Amino acid sequence: MSAALLFTIGGLTTIGLYLITARALSRIILGFVLLGHAAVVALLASGGPPGGAPIAGGGEAIANPVVQALALTAIVISFGLTLFLLALAGRQQSLEGDDLVEDDIEDRRVRRQAELDAARQRAAAEADGPEPEKASEADADTGAAPHPSAGSGETTS
Repeated sequence: MSAALLFTIGGLTTIGLYLITARALSRIILGFVLLGHAAVVALLASGGPPGGAPIAGGGEAIANPVVQALALTAIVISFGLTLFLLALAGRQQSLEGDDLVEDDIEDRRVRRQAELDAARQRAAAEADGPEPEKASEADADTGAAPHPSAGSGETTS
C-alpha cells in the first residue's frame, strides 16, 4: 500500500470524525459520507495490486473478490445511512427551521441533577469537619492515652 493511500485514508477519517462532532446535521451527514469513502478506499487498498477477473482469469494472478464484495457492501451501507440522515435533517428543518442538534431536555435534567448531587456531597463533607486527629508520636513515646476522639470510633455514654 502506498503512502498516498495511507494519507488519503487518514485524512478522510480525520475530517469525517471532526465533522461528525459538529452540531449541524449537514456537517454530520458530510462526516459520515467521508467516513464511508475512507472505508471503501481502505478496503480497496487492502486488496493488494490489481489482477485479472476472478471468474474468467486465465493464467495471470486474479484479484481478490472478497475485498470487492466488502467494498460494495460498504458503499450500500453508507448510501443507506446517508439517506436516513438526510431524512432526519429534512424533518428537523421542517420542524425547527434549522439543522442544529440541540441538547435533549432529559439530558439537561440528568446533568443538572448530577451537578446538584456533587455539590451536596461536597457540602456534606465540609460540614463534617476535619478528620479526627490520630495520637501523636510524642503520646505514643510517653505512654499517654490518646485523645478520646482519636482512634477507635467507639462512643462513651
